[in-house]
Amino acid sequence: MTIVVTQQQAKAIADVGLAALTMRPTFQFSVAMDANQLSERIRRSLEAIEFCEHVKSKGRNFDFTIEPGIQRFWSPHLSVQLSHADSGTMVFGRFSARPEIWTMFFVVYEVMAVTAFAGAIYGYVQWALNANPWALALTPTGVLVIAMLHIASLIGQRLSSDQIKILLERFKFALEQALDDSIRS
Repeated sequence: MTIVVTQQQAKAIADVGLAALTMRPTFQFSVAMDANQLSERIRRSLEAIEFCEHVKSKGRNFDFTIEPGIQRFWSPHLSVQLSHADSGTMVFGRFSARPEIWTMFFVVYEVMAVTAFAGAIYGYVQWALNANPWALALTPTGVLVIAMLHIASLIGQRLSSDQIKILLERFKFALEQALDDSIRS
């Protein structure tokens, strides 16, 4: 079995985590094997690998995480999905913050967006009623907090680039083991 990867995809995989302003870096390539068979082979190859306790799998989805001893607030996780494609299997991977961190950021984004919007509406009403439109200050404040969170997430991603590389190497190793002809389905 061989992995069919275009030059552009190979460069994208090699550059994962290195782009300065990429949110949630992703990669995608195809493998000439059925998705269910590849999923099962990856699962079996993980049983013999020392970092297997840091990989969760369900169906054709795999989540690679950093071990708790070296995990930081901004440590990433790698989510890999295998799907059926004409050429066999499409492998899609995405690096992102751990789900609990991503959820916290999302909630703060949403609260600040609602605050900015509500501030704009309430400030307009105050202005229309010839009152002091103090609520208008909530709009730039909300936008500023959203911008600061976005910058903080980019900084966190940059600080975790070493762990992004670790997760990518672990996935590549598991995939190579799964595609080894000594593993039979």
